[in-house]
Amino acid sequence: MIAYIANTLPFLWEGLLVTLAVSGLVVAISLATGVLSGVGLVYGPWWVRLPIRIYSDILRGTPLLVLIFLIIYGLPLLGIDFGNYGSAVIALAAFKTAHVAEIARGAIQSIHYGQTDAGKAIGLTFPQRLQYVILPQAVRRFLPPWINAVADAVKGSALVSLAGIVDLTLAVQQVIGRTYDPLPMYLLGAAMYFIINYSLSQTSRRLEARFAYIRE
Repeated sequence: MIAYIANTLPFLWEGLLVTLAVSGLVVAISLATGVLSGVGLVYGPWWVRLPIRIYSDILRGTPLLVLIFLIIYGLPLLGIDFGNYGSAVIALAAFKTAHVAEIARGAIQSIHYGQTDAGKAIGLTFPQRLQYVILPQAVRRFLPPWINAVADAVKGSALVSLAGIVDLTLAVQQVIGRTYDPLPMYLLGAAMYFIINYSLSQTSRRLEARFAYIRE
């Protein structure tokens, strides 16, 4: 059995690479769009805040699996087809964007309004206040929940296996279909996910320490 598991490692490695690729794309897209949405929720006019708020509330209240199936099987009915891989990435990124937007909003709003007033008093423009005053302080409060969101994105990427994408989860299941011995393979798959998320946890601690020099 040990020899067989060793022989399956290259196959599992390919699945792991797919999991990391999907997770990386989802994290990058959701970080960029989520932070922009969070800034819009705090500082945007009502016609910017309203659609972002509706989007955030609907997406956060929709089960991720439902959203994946909706984009994979629903959009083609409208003539829009991104393929299974693209649709899965879009669904996960759209879902995580709603969460990151709320994380960014909370981090920004946690900064005392006096900081903004001080920036105005010395003549900083709005982009300058964001860059030099608000965001450097907000980032330390943004990081812990965002790292948790990244870990959730890695674990949520396992749902793409239901769309036929051979990620780590589906690779493990395919190996089990040959061996009919699920426990060792599930333990191996769980260990791989644990290593990824433990690495993220350690990265989070280092980043928090890096930005801990900011004092209020």
